Amino acid sequence: MLGALLRVAFMTAAAYRASFLVDVGVGAMTSVGVLLPLVFVYDHAAVIGGWTFHEALLVTGFFLLLQGLSGMLIEPNLSAVVEGVRTGALDYLVLKPVDAQLVASLQRIAPAKVWDLLAGGAVLAYGLHHLPAPSALGVLEAAGLLLAGLGAMYGLWILVICTSFWFVRVDNLRFLLSSVLDTGRWPVGIYQGWLRLVLTVVVPVAVVTSFPAMALLHRAQPVLVLQAAAVAVTLLGLSRLTWRLALRHYTSASS
Repeated sequence: MLGALLRVAFMTAAAYRASFLVDVGVGAMTSVGVLLPLVFVYDHAAVIGGWTFHEALLVTGFFLLLQGLSGMLIEPNLSAVVEGVRTGALDYLVLKPVDAQLVASLQRIAPAKVWDLLAGGAVLAYGLHHLPAPSALGVLEAAGLLLAGLGAMYGLWILVICTSFWFVRVDNLRFLLSSVLDTGRWPVGIYQGWLRLVLTVVVPVAVVTSFPAMALLHRAQPVLVLQAAAVAVTLLGLSRLTWRLALRHYTSASS
């Protein structure tokens, strides 16, 4: 079922070939644009917030992975949910004999964002090439933190989108969340006080970007892993409960 959903989503995205090719080209340029601010800043300083240039590249690499997965799967699908609630097209999902949240999360795909995934992998490889090799435990911790962070971000997106069941327009919330996510391209060490707490608990973008980088650099303490797991479980559980509650209050706009 998952394969069928992804295949249909890709066919839909590639239906208009000219638009598809333009999106792919634009996606390549935006991936390069993520790196330029980091290069410019470190051209004037060797260390920022305790992070060297190549260490910060690891954060940028994980940020590109987050941006790619979010832009490819999470954002277009959850945007479709908002549209479906507004137009009544969500009826076609809730009437299917499968979990509505699963189908709603995989009905659309943005293939152009694959460039962010490729760029993220390349940036990580380049940064690691200029740093001491991470241990096997560090790699496992980084992978676990990345998965926990992605789960937490997915749960947060679901919570934001569920507000569309009660409010007509939630576009501003989506744009605000996207802007906050952009802070994840920088190491969390440059942020202080309440802002750092927000980026690790409320909007846990640092769990996806900085925490895995810290694991590869042998800086991740056990408390970070526990914190990431707790945030992911909390947001995923809360988002599931909110989704089920929202569906119970859903009244079709087409009726």
